[in-house]
Amino acid sequence: MATLTSQDSTAQARVYFQTPPGTEDSEVVQKQGRVTVKYDRKELRKRLNLEEWIIEQLTDLYDCEEEEIPELEIDVDELLDMPTDGDRASRVKGLLVDCYKPTDDFVTALLEKVKGLQKLSTPPKKNEKSSP
Repeated sequence: MATLTSQDSTAQARVYFQTPPGTEDSEVVQKQGRVTVKYDRKELRKRLNLEEWIIEQLTDLYDCEEEEIPELEIDVDELLDMPTDGDRASRVKGLLVDCYKPTDDFVTALLEKVKGLQKLSTPPKKNEKSSP
Protein backbone atom coordinates (compact mmCIF):
# COMPACT_ATOMS: atom_id res chain seq x y z
CA MET A 1 0.00 0.00 0.00
CA ALA A 2 1.35 3.46 -0.83
CA THR A 3 0.54 6.63 1.03
CA LEU A 4 1.18 10.16 -0.04
CA THR A 5 2.43 12.52 2.64
CA SER A 6 3.58 16.10 2.69
CA GLN A 7 5.09 17.86 5.68
CA ASP A 8 4.56 21.38 4.43
CA SER A 9 3.29 23.10 1.33
CA THR A 10 6.77 23.84 -0.05
CA ALA A 11 8.11 20.29 0.30
CA GLN A 12 7.77 17.89 -2.61
CA ALA A 13 5.26 15.09 -2.23
CA ARG A 14 6.78 11.74 -1.32
CA VAL A 15 5.40 8.25 -1.58
CA TYR A 16 6.25 5.78 1.21
CA PHE A 17 5.61 2.09 0.81
CA GLN A 18 4.34 0.38 3.94
CA THR A 19 5.27 -3.19 4.75
CA PRO A 20 2.54 -5.79 5.03
CA PRO A 21 1.56 -6.84 8.57
CA GLY A 22 3.62 -9.70 10.00
CA THR A 23 6.90 -8.66 8.35
CA GLU A 24 9.84 -8.20 10.69
CA ASP A 25 11.49 -4.77 10.86
CA SER A 26 14.93 -6.24 10.13
CA GLU A 27 13.66 -7.40 6.74
CA VAL A 28 12.21 -4.02 5.92
CA VAL A 29 14.03 -1.58 3.69
CA GLN A 30 12.14 1.69 3.46
CA LYS A 31 11.69 2.64 -0.16
CA GLN A 32 10.90 6.17 -1.20
CA GLY A 33 9.57 7.42 -4.46
CA ARG A 34 8.64 10.92 -5.41
CA VAL A 35 6.77 12.55 -8.18
CA THR A 36 9.37 14.53 -10.08
CA VAL A 37 7.47 15.96 -13.01
CA LYS A 38 3.99 17.35 -13.26
CA TYR A 39 2.62 17.96 -16.72
CA ASP A 40 -0.78 19.16 -17.72
CA ARG A 41 -2.59 16.27 -19.43
CA LYS A 42 -4.23 18.63 -21.90
CA GLU A 43 -0.82 19.99 -22.95
CA LEU A 44 0.58 16.48 -23.31
CA ARG A 45 -2.40 15.51 -25.48
CA LYS A 46 -1.73 18.53 -27.72
CA ARG A 47 1.91 17.45 -28.04
CA LEU A 48 0.97 13.90 -28.91
CA ASN A 49 -1.52 15.10 -31.52
CA LEU A 50 1.13 17.40 -33.00
CA GLU A 51 3.69 14.60 -33.15
CA GLU A 52 1.20 12.31 -34.90
CA TRP A 53 0.38 15.10 -37.35
CA ILE A 54 4.09 15.71 -38.03
CA ILE A 55 4.67 12.01 -38.74
CA GLU A 56 1.68 11.93 -41.08
CA GLN A 57 2.92 15.01 -42.94
CA LEU A 58 6.48 13.70 -43.20
CA THR A 59 5.29 10.40 -44.66
CA ASP A 60 3.47 12.43 -47.33
CA LEU A 61 6.44 14.75 -47.95
CA TYR A 62 8.95 11.93 -48.24
CA ASP A 63 6.43 9.66 -49.96
CA CYS A 64 7.27 6.71 -47.73
CA GLU A 65 6.17 4.68 -44.71
CA GLU A 66 6.75 6.00 -41.18
CA GLU A 67 9.69 3.63 -40.63
CA GLU A 68 11.41 4.94 -43.78
CA ILE A 69 11.31 8.65 -42.87
CA PRO A 70 14.87 10.02 -42.84
CA GLU A 71 16.38 10.49 -39.38
CA LEU A 72 15.41 14.01 -38.34
CA GLU A 73 14.12 15.53 -35.14
CA ILE A 74 11.74 18.45 -35.03
CA ASP A 75 12.12 19.66 -31.45
CA VAL A 76 9.02 21.65 -30.51
CA ASP A 77 10.64 23.12 -27.38
CA GLU A 78 13.59 24.29 -29.47
CA LEU A 79 11.16 26.00 -31.86
CA LEU A 80 9.34 27.64 -28.95
CA ASP A 81 12.65 29.03 -27.67
CA MET A 82 13.33 30.81 -30.96
CA PRO A 83 12.42 34.50 -31.01
CA THR A 84 10.71 34.75 -34.42
CA ASP A 85 8.68 32.71 -36.88
CA GLY A 86 11.39 33.38 -39.45
CA ASP A 87 13.96 31.63 -37.24
CA ARG A 88 11.56 28.74 -36.67
CA ALA A 89 10.83 28.40 -40.39
CA SER A 90 14.54 28.45 -41.24
CA ARG A 91 15.23 25.73 -38.67
CA VAL A 92 12.48 23.43 -39.96
CA LYS A 93 13.43 24.04 -43.62
CA GLY A 94 17.02 23.21 -42.73
CA LEU A 95 15.88 19.88 -41.31
CA LEU A 96 13.90 19.15 -44.49
CA VAL A 97 16.72 20.06 -46.88
CA ASP A 98 16.76 16.60 -48.50
CA CYS A 99 13.01 16.54 -49.16
CA TYR A 100 12.27 16.80 -52.88
CA LYS A 101 8.65 17.97 -52.44
CA PRO A 102 7.71 21.57 -51.59
CA THR A 103 7.76 22.05 -47.80
CA ASP A 104 6.37 25.58 -47.45
CA ASP A 105 2.80 24.49 -46.64
CA PHE A 106 4.05 22.02 -44.02
CA VAL A 107 6.31 24.64 -42.40
CA THR A 108 3.51 27.23 -42.32
CA ALA A 109 1.02 24.77 -40.80
CA LEU A 110 3.59 23.53 -38.27
CA LEU A 111 4.40 27.04 -37.09
CA GLU A 112 0.70 27.77 -36.71
CA LYS A 113 0.24 24.63 -34.58
CA VAL A 114 3.32 25.38 -32.46
CA LYS A 115 1.95 28.81 -31.52
CA GLY A 116 -0.75 27.20 -29.38
CA LEU A 117 1.71 25.15 -27.33
CA GLN A 118 3.59 25.86 -24.13
CA LYS A 119 7.14 24.78 -23.48
CA LEU A 120 7.35 21.68 -21.29
CA SER A 121 9.96 21.88 -18.59
CA THR A 122 10.91 19.79 -15.61
CA PRO A 123 10.85 21.35 -12.17
CA PRO A 124 14.25 22.25 -10.69
CA LYS A 125 16.03 19.54 -8.70
CA LYS A 126 15.92 19.72 -4.92
CA ASN A 127 19.53 20.84 -4.58
CA GLU A 128 19.11 23.61 -7.17
CA LYS A 129 17.88 26.89 -5.76
CA SER A 130 15.46 28.92 -7.78
CA SER A 131 16.34 32.54 -8.34
CA PRO A 132 13.95 35.13 -6.86
